[in-house]
Amino acid sequence: MINVSKIKRGIVLDHIEAGTAQILYKALRLDEVQDTVVMMQNIDSSKMGKKDLIKIETDYDLDFTVLGLIAPYTTVNFVRDGERVKKFKMEMPEVVEGVLHCKNPRCISNSERSIKSHKFYLYNKDKKEYRCEYCDTVTTYEE
Repeated sequence: MINVSKIKRGIVLDHIEAGTAQILYKALRLDEVQDTVVMMQNIDSSKMGKKDLIKIETDYDLDFTVLGLIAPYTTVNFVRDGERVKKFKMEMPEVVEGVLHCKNPRCISNSERSIKSHKFYLYNKDKKEYRCEYCDTVTTYEE
């Protein structure tokens, strides 16, 4: 049995799909956090079989778009004075801006310098696919 102490203040990302915590850690830039960050992988879970978990022992401005893209079914728990004060389950964002890049080399978003970021629209929830607003190319976060 794994025993990790409760945090007094911060954020607990629970029910992360097994094998996803490292990707999430990098994408959320948790390496820049000066306080304690605990990442646990392949924890036994009655609901999921195996899961990952991340504890951030400080206030941190999470990028919920990135979190929703990578780990859309994660439970986010905010903790104050050792007690959970807020809990919610992530969902895949319907629209993503400034995070994804179109994989189509001929897309105007890749050649036009004036386009800093553009939108992608949820296309297939099961496959975590998004459609480019300019050329309709389908992409995922991993690409």
